[in-house]
Amino acid sequence: MEPAATSSIRSLLYIMLLLYSSLPIATATSQGDESRQANNKHVAVFVFGDSLFDPGNNNYLYVSIEGKANFTPYGESLFEYPTGRFCDGRTVPDFAATYLNLPLWEPYLQPGSHNFSKGANFASAGAGVLEESSPDRLYSQKQLKYFKEVANLLKQQLGDAEAKKILADAIYLSSFGGVDYMTFIRSISNPTELQQREHVNKVIGNFTDVIKEIYEMGGRKFAFQNVGPLGCTLRMKQEYDLSGGACVEVLQEIASLHNSLLSNVTTKLQSQLSGFDYVIFDFFNSLKDMINYPTKYGFNVSEIACCGIGSRRGFECGRVKQYELCSGPNEYVFFDGGHQSEHANSILSNFLWNGGSDFTWPISMKQLYELNSTIPIEILSKDKLLFSM
Repeated sequence: MEPAATSSIRSLLYIMLLLYSSLPIATATSQGDESRQANNKHVAVFVFGDSLFDPGNNNYLYVSIEGKANFTPYGESLFEYPTGRFCDGRTVPDFAATYLNLPLWEPYLQPGSHNFSKGANFASAGAGVLEESSPDRLYSQKQLKYFKEVANLLKQQLGDAEAKKILADAIYLSSFGGVDYMTFIRSISNPTELQQREHVNKVIGNFTDVIKEIYEMGGRKFAFQNVGPLGCTLRMKQEYDLSGGACVEVLQEIASLHNSLLSNVTTKLQSQLSGFDYVIFDFFNSLKDMINYPTKYGFNVSEIACCGIGSRRGFECGRVKQYELCSGPNEYVFFDGGHQSEHANSILSNFLWNGGSDFTWPISMKQLYELNSTIPIEILSKDKLLFSM
């Protein structure tokens, strides 16, 4: 028989060995659970905007053919049929949905059942912030009205608490302003600096009201795509008969002013509104860089569209019999005169989601997604803020 002291020491060592060997297993299991929770995190997305984000809502509006893309060759690269997207395939919100493990967008106006717990896309081609810019489209206040209807439906289906949680965790992705400024310069061909600033202030002011209403309804995470380089689109270059890399400067100036004010407004909102978080995707400079240095991004052509008519194929993609169509959309920055190809959208959406460039600030959409939102007591206690119509 061994001494009692030796037996006690061996027992103690055995217990210590068991405890030590269990530590890596417990740590690994804990990390695995956290990883699974992150991967399974469900966040809804509500999309607002114009033709850059429209998944086909205009298919269900009584508007002219210029406001629709429900005919070939739109959709040819991915869907193999036209969906109503102004693209040969997916748009930026589609790629964002993929990053979030959500299905590709269906139009909000499409008849049939919808699972709004995953969000909704209200974007409408030709839609502006201001009603006068596009009275027959889903301008910003109409899209906001539809969002309020969705919020009420979620309340009825899931109950107050779950509906409020979905809205607080959701990301609100938007693209507005371009239509307001295109309409503006067509009504005033040579606006003064004062007229430009007054109009931009009006657009930004109305858009800020929309943001605040979404916030009052429980929204906390906002992703803004700013206004693109409107004067450098092929449609505008062809319309103004510009040569080489020249752009319509008045449109560039207005877009830049809008983007500067949007940055200022979001900074102020974050300081004024508790829990307000946001990301701005610099669509203006990222697309402009793509146009100026196409080979840097894997493109061969940036000054002619894949589809359309005219010197830059800037108009009439698919709408007239004699339109031209390229054989490889992935080689082109623009699919038609005013909208990017699917390949370009995939690169732009990567900037939005992953950040890590000068084109996304103050955080990336991925970081926005990972933030935990809290529902303030005043929102929990005041149904009228969340579900007012």
